Amino acid sequence: MDLLSSIGWGGSALVVVSLLQTRILRLRLLNLVGCVILVGFNLAIPVWPMVGMNAVLAVINVVHLWRLLRHRHDDHEYAVLEVNSTDAYLGHVLTAHEKDIAKFNPGFAPAASPYAFLVQHGERTVGVVLAHDAGSGRAQIDLDYVLPKYRDFTPGEFVYRRSDVFADHGFRQVLASPRMRDSAPYLNKLGFHPEGESLVLNLPR
Repeated sequence: MDLLSSIGWGGSALVVVSLLQTRILRLRLLNLVGCVILVGFNLAIPVWPMVGMNAVLAVINVVHLWRLLRHRHDDHEYAVLEVNSTDAYLGHVLTAHEKDIAKFNPGFAPAASPYAFLVQHGERTVGVVLAHDAGSGRAQIDLDYVLPKYRDFTPGEFVYRRSDVFADHGFRQVLASPRMRDSAPYLNKLGFHPEGESLVLNLPR
């Protein structure tokens, strides 16, 4: 197989692989790269209809990527809804993603988390944050779960950036779950700081 054919097959493979992705950001990025490669490949052959189609797809991917990245930290794009821990819809979300939640949060028990928040992007639920009262004015995060499609984003941040979400319940601090230690850089950007073996967020009084 010559080099040009290898490039063409490689671009096609990237497009196929992109469609297998569950994460929307990764899907768009891989699809964009594949389309750009195929534009070059079809220009070299040349096959003009394929050049046009892949060029249009590349532009569509660029537009979607721009929108996704532009609004990923935008408070106006996400809403935080507090729900009862026994809420039927919350239960549905946790049950539907039970295996994925257990994979990253072994031993997690939702019944122990009376404070529940859904993160919404438009009409879609993209994240769940659960917490309990750890005493001394501290809320302990039990779960910060992001649905697979949005895992390249950090929708849980909108819960922590809304100080009233916890302050309205009389909390003065938020403790990150030990499971969230790998997310320290992300938490530090939100104002969490080390305190002993915990990462703590001080809430405005």
